[in-house]
Amino acid sequence: MSDDRPSRATEAFFGRRRGKPLRPRQSAAMDETRPAFAVDLTQPAPSDLRSLFAAPVEDVRVEIGFGGGEHLLHECARFPATGFIGVEPFVAGMAKFVMALAETAPRNIRIHDDDATQLLDWLPDASLAGIDLFYPDPWPKKRHWKRRFVNRANLDRFARVLRPGGRFRFASDIEHYVNWTLLACRAHGAFDWQAASADDWRTPYEAWPGTRYEAKALREGRTPAYLTFLRA
Repeated sequence: MSDDRPSRATEAFFGRRRGKPLRPRQSAAMDETRPAFAVDLTQPAPSDLRSLFAAPVEDVRVEIGFGGGEHLLHECARFPATGFIGVEPFVAGMAKFVMALAETAPRNIRIHDDDATQLLDWLPDASLAGIDLFYPDPWPKKRHWKRRFVNRANLDRFARVLRPGGRFRFASDIEHYVNWTLLACRAHGAFDWQAASADDWRTPYEAWPGTRYEAKALREGRTPAYLTFLRA
């Protein structure tokens, strides 16, 4: 895969972007298909974010760290009147997803394959109806907690780009990270946790397709939590 994209500083991404070499079909998809769906952050963001999409859409949502893209593709098909921007910096995950895009060619999706903070800082104020962050790296060692994506700076970003009433959803099988997120959102003040009882965070989201990572967590005896916050 060739990579002639401009280099940009990253703030919230840690770890390796590349693993095993891509297979020829994956590499070809990254070269030939990815550019057609990629958001160009070198250009100013449009004042109306809906104009990014080939299909007419009513709202725009972002999914950060979509992995293999199971949930993102599911939502894209389920809500054709919503535009989706998927963010995934890991090359293998993006390559798998781009191959699926080459086959299905959805008109309501765009992608960004670098640090999510770059995209968030590019987006206009109050331009999103929702942000999904599912099973982010928990960075379990205490000295690495500062690397967790949920932090004050990123919640500030979420608060800026989400419209009033916009939805932030967070799912994790790591209890400490779930509590961390609850405390961080409560301390921030811009997010109202939508939970009246334990069932509200124990029950998967409506029409939730699951993910490969979640299936692994369940096999290993870890219980996921599904949090929903609304932008105040």
